[in-house]
Amino acid sequence: MPCILIGMHMLWLLPLILFLPVLLGEGGHRIEESWMEEYVLDEDDYELLEDNNINIHRRKVSKKFKRLKKGQRDTEEDPSGLSDEEEFVGSGKVGRTAEEKLKRSLFGDDEGAPLEDIAEEEEQGEEEEDADIGEDDEMADFIVDEEEVDENGAPMRRSKDKKKPKKAPGVSSSALQEAQELFGDVDELIEARNQSRELNEYRETRLEDEFEPIVLSEKYMTEKDDQIRELDIPERMQISEESTGAPPLDGSSIDEESQWIVNQLSNGAVPWICKKIPSSQNDGKDLPIDKDDIIRFLELHHVQKLDIPFISMYRKEECLSLLKDLEQPEAGDENWDKNNKTPTLKWHKILWALQDLDRKWLLLQKRKSALQSYYSKRFEEESRRVYDETRLNLNRQLFESVMRSLKEAESEREVDDVDSKFNLHFPPGEAGVDEGQYKRPKRKSMYSTFSKAGLWEVASRFGCSSEQLGLCLSLVELHELEDPKETPEEMASNFTCAMYNTPEEVLKCARHMAAVEISCEPSIKKHVRSHFLDHAVVSTCPTADGNVTIDSFHQFAGVKWLREKPLSKFEDAQWLLIQKAEEEKLIQVTIKLPEEYLNKLIDQFNEYYISDSVSRSAQLWNEQRKLILHDAIFRFLLPSMEKEARGVLASKARNWLLMEYGKAFWSKVSVGPYQQKENDPSLDDEAAPRVMACCWGPGKPQTTFVMLDSSGEVLDVLYTGSLTLRSQNINDQQRKKNDQERVLKFMTDHQPHVVVLGAVNLSCTRLKEDIYEVIFKMVEENPRDVGHEMDELSIVYGDESLPRLYENSRISSEQLPSQQGIVRRAVALGRYLQNPLAMVATLCGPRKEILSWKLSPLESFLNPDDKFGMVEQVMVDVTNQVGLDINLAISHEWLFSPLQFISGLGPRKAASLQRSLVRAGAIFTRKDFVTEHKLGKKVFVNAVGFLRVRRSGLAASSSQFIDLLDDTRIHPESYFLAQELAKDVYEEDGTGDANDDDDALEMAIEHVRDRPSYLKNLDVEEYAAGKNRQNKIETFYDIKRELIQGFQDWRKQYEEPSQDEEFYMISGETEETLAEGKIVQVTVRRVQAQKAICGLESGMTGILMKEDYTDDWRDIIELSDRLHEGDMLTCKIKSIQKNRYQVFLVCKDSEMRSNRLQNSRDFDPYYHEDRSCLQSEKDKARKDKELAKKHFKPRMIVHPRFQNITADEAMEFLSDKDPGESIIRPSSRGPSYLTLTLKIHDGVYAHKDIVEGGKEHKDITSLLRIGKTLKLGEDTFEDLDEVMDRYVDPLVTHLKAMLNYRKFRTGTKTEVDELLRMEKAEYPNRIVYSFGISHEHPGTFILTYIRSTNPHHEYIGLYPKGFRFRKKMFEDIDRLVAYFQRHIDDPQHDSAPSIRSVAAMVPMRSPAAGGSSGASVGSGWGGSNSEGGWRGHSYDRERSSTPASRTGRGDYRNNGNRDEHPSGVPRPYGGGRGRGRGSYNNSRGHNSHNERQDSGYGAGRWGSVAKDGDDSLSNFPGAKVQNSPGREAFPGGWGGNSGGSGWGGGASTGDNGGWGHESGGAGPSDAERGSSGWGTGSKRASENGWSGNAGGGSGW
Repeated sequence: MPCILIGMHMLWLLPLILFLPVLLGEGGHRIEESWMEEYVLDEDDYELLEDNNINIHRRKVSKKFKRLKKGQRDTEEDPSGLSDEEEFVGSGKVGRTAEEKLKRSLFGDDEGAPLEDIAEEEEQGEEEEDADIGEDDEMADFIVDEEEVDENGAPMRRSKDKKKPKKAPGVSSSALQEAQELFGDVDELIEARNQSRELNEYRETRLEDEFEPIVLSEKYMTEKDDQIRELDIPERMQISEESTGAPPLDGSSIDEESQWIVNQLSNGAVPWICKKIPSSQNDGKDLPIDKDDIIRFLELHHVQKLDIPFISMYRKEECLSLLKDLEQPEAGDENWDKNNKTPTLKWHKILWALQDLDRKWLLLQKRKSALQSYYSKRFEEESRRVYDETRLNLNRQLFESVMRSLKEAESEREVDDVDSKFNLHFPPGEAGVDEGQYKRPKRKSMYSTFSKAGLWEVASRFGCSSEQLGLCLSLVELHELEDPKETPEEMASNFTCAMYNTPEEVLKCARHMAAVEISCEPSIKKHVRSHFLDHAVVSTCPTADGNVTIDSFHQFAGVKWLREKPLSKFEDAQWLLIQKAEEEKLIQVTIKLPEEYLNKLIDQFNEYYISDSVSRSAQLWNEQRKLILHDAIFRFLLPSMEKEARGVLASKARNWLLMEYGKAFWSKVSVGPYQQKENDPSLDDEAAPRVMACCWGPGKPQTTFVMLDSSGEVLDVLYTGSLTLRSQNINDQQRKKNDQERVLKFMTDHQPHVVVLGAVNLSCTRLKEDIYEVIFKMVEENPRDVGHEMDELSIVYGDESLPRLYENSRISSEQLPSQQGIVRRAVALGRYLQNPLAMVATLCGPRKEILSWKLSPLESFLNPDDKFGMVEQVMVDVTNQVGLDINLAISHEWLFSPLQFISGLGPRKAASLQRSLVRAGAIFTRKDFVTEHKLGKKVFVNAVGFLRVRRSGLAASSSQFIDLLDDTRIHPESYFLAQELAKDVYEEDGTGDANDDDDALEMAIEHVRDRPSYLKNLDVEEYAAGKNRQNKIETFYDIKRELIQGFQDWRKQYEEPSQDEEFYMISGETEETLAEGKIVQVTVRRVQAQKAICGLESGMTGILMKEDYTDDWRDIIELSDRLHEGDMLTCKIKSIQKNRYQVFLVCKDSEMRSNRLQNSRDFDPYYHEDRSCLQSEKDKARKDKELAKKHFKPRMIVHPRFQNITADEAMEFLSDKDPGESIIRPSSRGPSYLTLTLKIHDGVYAHKDIVEGGKEHKDITSLLRIGKTLKLGEDTFEDLDEVMDRYVDPLVTHLKAMLNYRKFRTGTKTEVDELLRMEKAEYPNRIVYSFGISHEHPGTFILTYIRSTNPHHEYIGLYPKGFRFRKKMFEDIDRLVAYFQRHIDDPQHDSAPSIRSVAAMVPMRSPAAGGSSGASVGSGWGGSNSEGGWRGHSYDRERSSTPASRTGRGDYRNNGNRDEHPSGVPRPYGGGRGRGRGSYNNSRGHNSHNERQDSGYGAGRWGSVAKDGDDSLSNFPGAKVQNSPGREAFPGGWGGNSGGSGWGGGASTGDNGGWGHESGGAGPSDAERGSSGWGTGSKRASENGWSGNAGGGSGW
């Protein structure tokens, strides 16, 4: 019988396939064919039958007989027209079996013989058939019985006597039997199917089935969230208890916890509450807070389930000492009203600190409890495995000792100590072996191995045990040491075995065990830890790289040199900087005990562990003990203590930083809304101002104005694209005027109270002027239409950092779905002015966008959970003291955002309450929170006092009564006190009514609210004493204040940004990035006679006066003689004018070298430079660099032109060869590169990188072989032969053509110039010209010509295709000369822009290496791309020295006009004094990597920033690439030398190829000589060119 594998959806078809052979007459009785005529199968069923070689006549498909569908519907009927139930119960026939129904369902009703008769006739034949099948059917055993399992998953034996299926007519029992074995009992199958159908019909769709878990968790709609919502416990308390477990509520536990908290505070756990108190004085009396208040706080928090805001507001009398502000103590701050002072918001830091300690205590108890049960279980298991009575007793003692230590442990660290001791003696993973369980392979310790070998007995005989030593060190008790009479060797000889066959080896192993035991003893570790943390010191010194990188403005400058700073003196985040600097390998850190304290510690150990006996045996034992102590202290204890000290310092620093982050966040959210100068009579007293928010746009998007009403809803939007135009063009002026008129109408229509302008750049200052101009016109032209308040309309700057977060958040697209991003940003800008708290709370949703708000420069050291915990803490304190106007929030959804921070609530309960409130539309009494909105009683008590119910929103127009007390901070539990006080004041006034009914009480409250003077004169303490309620004095103070003015705003008033704040917002700088003395890169924008106007990277203006330009400024007649527009300079900031957004600069040598402006930083008192330790590191680093230059990986390449040699060896090899000879060698850049070295002329060589492709980088053999593809510039070659044929040979042909040309002259530039002058003198009427080799840029030729008197110079690039001159390619020299002669008068500004003009096109620094990028140009001679750039060497030092390098002038300015063509074409050699960045190549706090930092300013050290294989000119400025990623943009071009060079010519457009140069040798010596080369040429370099360098060096 065929075996058919099909899907479950064909389940009902399988019996048909199995039965058909029988039904069609294969060994059984053939039934009538009438059913075949009546029954029609689905098309799929026919195909399935045919696939199994069963041919059946297809009938025309009728729609009404289509059956066997995937999902049965309720209306589907059987062929009989009756449902299963109807057929079984009401057909009038005997009930059918499941098999019969299945047969009827498939084949219709058969009118043949009765079933019983057919069954009898077939009985005998079936038995025979079964026998035949058993013998002949080879597939009979193909389907095996699966093991059945019961409902619990346990194996269940199948009954031997299977239920014999009832037979259907014409169906053999064997076929039915097999069908049943496949599908099980058909009755059960049908029943299960019916049940699943019913289940699907009636089951509700669960959210988990419809949505992703992340979506449900974000919306707080999981089952867990539902449980939190339903449970009547404050939400934040529930979340905390999930990890800590339910807190114990009995008095003894609370007392024990309060004592632990006092001890922690005394030990300095919270430094701002109390510094560490010496243990001798630690009795808790020196704490600024009261222990009884701590106990009371724990009872309120745990037993009564009261949240911190509730305790701080309504339980003041019970914990007064916990409400003090220790950092800003205010005398008599509880008597605000006596001085008529408005209270201020309070950050209840002490309460939050206690909650944090409470959490730590609960987690500690939870861990101790878990360990206790684990230790007991583990000890029992170990006891069952040990049969040695001595070992069993020892284990019992160890176990009891561990349990004692665990009970006494008071910190996580001490619990760790206990755990390490337990795991030492009872290692995990060894239990359960006897039970046959699987065991995970584990690494056994040496201690465990020695212990199993029986050496624990030896280890126990060295003297006192580790526990006894710990007790002695703790000064609890002293033990007399008894030395064994036998010597250590004699004793050890008794324990020798096959593994440890000598006494010395036994002693060595036993000493290890004793040392480990000592190092794991909790009491010893506690003693050593206390000693270490009290006396250890930290020292730092820079590495060789760090000494170069860390300058006086670097982030790590303050930690570069620290000498022996005690751990206790680290109070801020300094350690985090040290840690980061150490990770970056910029400094080395040592933590050690000073010699004095280390000796003291060793003496303590010796005193109790070393015997005083003088016998020979005792001396031998003492030697062993000293070795043990040495190992225990130096190998185990001190290293572990250093690691712990690092952890302690990091934790302490993070806690300090977290508190600073909290302070910065507090300052942002504790600010009140903007207060308009004159209240609009149409608004109530507390309405926020109408705000017009403006965000500057660059054009796409346009500058946008958004008008917000007093509720923060968008009224109107205006886009203006031309408002800030400064062009004098008539069309631009007209467009600007049109925009001004539109803004004028916009403001006139909406009459804003204030305009807030996002401060992002200097354009905003001009935009502010434009808006003021519009306001002036508005008031001037329409004085009657404009309200009086418009005269004094303020424009304030707003910080866009928070609005930008809102713009990009999901919540903004939900709240403002149809608005553009810039509109959403402007809305957030305006709303922050109206309600800072609500705007910040909007970003505190499930995605926690608020964490991206940068508030502290070091906040990256904090993890997000800690940051959000602090955010939540601050938001809870501020929100509850400010209160939330519920009715206003119902009308304006964004105002609901702070609801989650209300006491007792959280995001889940708040969301549920919000939905209920919005459905109701308004609320009129606080009682409704319980009755209508289903707040639990405990949550209601916590929250209700902070929820305002007043006439606002939809309730403003209602006539329904609202209790005045519901609009105060007075809690409903104190309403009777408030009513009593108001009634007493009312009666004292003489107008009161003696009635106590509600109307009279309401009238009394209204009376005192309207006449606050009566209340102000009330003496609260006297009143409380009269009422005998001295325990409610604080509450009476609060009631009095609230009755005078309910929910008075305690936030500090909004203040417009100060000048400094505006400056930093608009400039984008900070005090760290822009400070006097900081080195910056600037671009010259305009040059005047006495000063130059420069631009900084941020867009600010820099002024460079003539006297600040150079030390010999008196020799300069006009500054424009030396500087030109586009020049890039490296300067120091001399002073900052914040009101004008400009800085004064200085770049003269004397100032650049001095540190006069750099010493403003307040250095640590332990800061002390010690340069002696650096000298050896410098020498080592220099040797490493030199070694790296010579080092390369030999390659497995066979080719006549290839040799495994260095650059120096290649040049030596080519020295006696003809020009044009070349060699291919390995590249120092790695195994994916080769280098082609070409001899240009005697002493002039060029180097070209060949990039290999198609390598398997994981296979070293593949790496060392030649690549499958070779790439030079944009050209790709298959092998070295093709490189030689298509690239090198054509290049050499053109090179030789130039060298043999009749006008070619050898010699230096000066010599060629002199030859031409002589020729000019001989033929004055000719324009004389010649070609020469550029020694600065090997591979580049110079065309020199004289028209009248002075020589002019232009570059010619050499390419395989020919010569490139003035952006054109020439196949031979004659054509080039003909073109030159015809176009000699053409201006060359486009073809060869000056270096200074190109300088303006490129970024001032590369962000990749923190280095700089500047500008350079190249004709054919400079490739700025990785594959196009060439490097080279020239051995003629005299030739390589430009005037600039010989004079040694600073490389941060240009003195090039002496040899400049009137047309502006620069000279390749003339006058350049080097104006690369040189030693100052980073404007963001990284000084040069030049090792001769103090004297190397004259060096053109472009390559000096390269390190560890970076290409020296990897951030070369030749490519016009903004924000180039440094190495990626130029990987391998432009001088891979790690040493210095001058300017390299490069293609400013970023094309590959061209010739370039490096002047000066490759190495530090060039910087010391001050060599600097210049190169100029055409603006664009075409494909493959060359570069070179002049001077000695390796060129790698």
